Amino acid sequence: MAKNVVIVESPAKTKTLARFLGEDYDILATIGHIVDLPKSKIGVDTDNNFEPEYHVIKGKEKVISELKKAAKKAKTVFLAPDPDREGEAIAWHVANSLKNGSKAKFVRVAFNEITAPAVLEAMEHPRDIDMNLVNAQQARRVLDRVVGYTVSPFLWKTITHNLSAGRVQSVALRLVCEREVEVTQFKPQEYWQISAVLETVLKEQFSARLVKIGDKTLAKPDDVGNNKIAIGTKAEADGYLKDLQKASYTVSLIKRTEKQRRPPAPFITSTLQQDAARAFGFAPKKTMSLAQKLYEGIEMGREGATGLITYMRTDSTRVSGEALKTVRGYIKKEYGSDYLPPKPNVFGKKKSAQDAHEAIRPTYMNLPPQKLSKYLTVQQLKLYTLIWSRFLASQMKPAVMDVVSVDIEADRFLFRATSQKLVFDGFLKVYHEQKEPDENGNGLNGYVELPELAENDLLKLIKLNPSQSFTKPPPRFSEAMLVRRLEADGIGRPSTYATIIATLKDRKYVEAASGKLVPTDLGVAVNKILVENLPKLFNVKFTAEMEKELDLIEDGTDDWVKVLNGFYRPFKKTIDALKKKQSAIKESMTEKTDQKCPKCDSPMVIKWGRNGRFLACSAYPECKTTKPLPEEAALMKTDQVCDKCGAPMVVKVGRFGRFLACSRYPDCKNTKAITLGIKCPRTGCNGELVEKKTRGSRLFYGCTSYPKCNFASWDKPVNKACASCGHPFLVLKLSKRKGEFYKCPGCKDEFPIEAPDREPVAR
Repeated sequence: MAKNVVIVESPAKTKTLARFLGEDYDILATIGHIVDLPKSKIGVDTDNNFEPEYHVIKGKEKVISELKKAAKKAKTVFLAPDPDREGEAIAWHVANSLKNGSKAKFVRVAFNEITAPAVLEAMEHPRDIDMNLVNAQQARRVLDRVVGYTVSPFLWKTITHNLSAGRVQSVALRLVCEREVEVTQFKPQEYWQISAVLETVLKEQFSARLVKIGDKTLAKPDDVGNNKIAIGTKAEADGYLKDLQKASYTVSLIKRTEKQRRPPAPFITSTLQQDAARAFGFAPKKTMSLAQKLYEGIEMGREGATGLITYMRTDSTRVSGEALKTVRGYIKKEYGSDYLPPKPNVFGKKKSAQDAHEAIRPTYMNLPPQKLSKYLTVQQLKLYTLIWSRFLASQMKPAVMDVVSVDIEADRFLFRATSQKLVFDGFLKVYHEQKEPDENGNGLNGYVELPELAENDLLKLIKLNPSQSFTKPPPRFSEAMLVRRLEADGIGRPSTYATIIATLKDRKYVEAASGKLVPTDLGVAVNKILVENLPKLFNVKFTAEMEKELDLIEDGTDDWVKVLNGFYRPFKKTIDALKKKQSAIKESMTEKTDQKCPKCDSPMVIKWGRNGRFLACSAYPECKTTKPLPEEAALMKTDQVCDKCGAPMVVKVGRFGRFLACSRYPDCKNTKAITLGIKCPRTGCNGELVEKKTRGSRLFYGCTSYPKCNFASWDKPVNKACASCGHPFLVLKLSKRKGEFYKCPGCKDEFPIEAPDREPVAR
């Protein structure tokens, strides 16, 4: 008897599905796409309705052969790649590849979650392949290919070879570069704040902040510099302090309010990436990789492979009725009726939301995180716990706070003190949303403990505290902040956020420094060329409009060939005009210097290479002499000598970070790791700690004895022993609120940079 065949994308799903479907089904995996546009050419016929030229991806021949063999014997082939545009396109490509020679019926099924009820329900209601989804994916792929294969050669001829430009990634690069300009050109503005320590008749003290002088309200720290009133100089502050010393202080108003804090919506792709980045430092790419495994299925002993979360690429906060019923039952049982709202919480959606899938949530409410610790890796458990807690919180009652605001008059001055007391924790019982400090590094709300006060109470001034501050520049984007900005601007879609940022890092257009994205010299140069010469194409508004066009194709309300024609004709005209200016643009990127070539005495010029700027002989190609820029050459020099030939060692940058190399290369090819002068802390290991880089270009510190020793630290070790517990080294930490400080990996004590050998500042 012929078996039915189910074809999925990932091999990880096959074991999970096999448990639900039984022996009557063969379950095979495509392992992603099986065909794609060719790598060696554009592969799109722009003169023939943008007909794509699909080729079998290298290495997928065996996969297709096995799929064909199974399809020939099958009665029905269930096409079950992921439930999104890419998955629909894979299903279409698979069907086209297998139909010839097979009498099987081909149908599409989509699993929003890998659970027995969801899978069996989908299998009972198969459908045809949705060509609107396929055409939307095809339009995006063709559009990106046309832009990439047209603009990238333009970059090669104006900057350097092997650069590339992506339609969406280049807009993200523009955002990072423009923010960098805002940061570097920012001029701090001085401002002063005044607080007063006041005492009641019962000798209870509290602090209040000056908020008004006469009829002028002072700006809050975040608003200083936005045409708001502030105390601008020390002289001005000193003048007010003299008057305040003579003033009498009276409670003029006490305002009590009840404040509710509503629970957040369950996670969508962007909010999951943001929260995971803030809570655990996960890059969006890492978050999506972990979520994919949780969705596809985790081996759980006798239970077998189990899908633990719903599909993780979604922009909808919608939750199924059955899931709402289950989670409300769980909340009532575990936390009591006081935490359960009368009706399920419903959350609004953005106009651009596709709403094709539910929000990201646990699939089984009988599998809380504590039951899964022995089956999940540490990172998987962290992410699952985050998803679990957020989903629970989304269906709980709001938290309730009593807020008391006290105004104190001091002649023409008004001070204010505010206290907040949690009276019902509500959803905070299970979840606290991760917040980044604001642009001035403030992570707290400024609440203080207040004594019992009444209106017209006289207060005694204990002391005045003037404090000088300066406005801060807007923060550089963290990966979480960039995802939030891309989502807000309508750039990309849930399936692309992680890839956008990973691509910028892989191309070395941006790098992560202290958790923030900073454009490299190369990234700045690429952005400059693209923005100056293709301002409309690499524009936030234009790119967002194009995303809407792709959504209309998916909805079936627009034709994909028509959309591409509307884009391509003006685009080609612009590119044709640019080709005539390539030489002039390239010349503008070459800087003259007063240095002479050491070989032919010709002037040296600054050119661009894949790793940044360098000095090159202007007589190229007759003379091919190159040198690093003086400032970079100075950084490259070291006081170490080669232990093979005695020549000086210099610092070079390789695929996995910096290393020492002999300056006589290629005559001497000796290399060494750059050590920190710190012994590895692992017992019995004789290695030293060195600076390394991951494949994603993230800096970390590991042992020279790897792979025998796998010690690693994201924080930079510093050769200073802990004054509290004697640990052999501290690590350098950075936070926006505290700045730089040292922390002990052993006892967790923290020390100021200036005095790590003194008493700790926190324990």
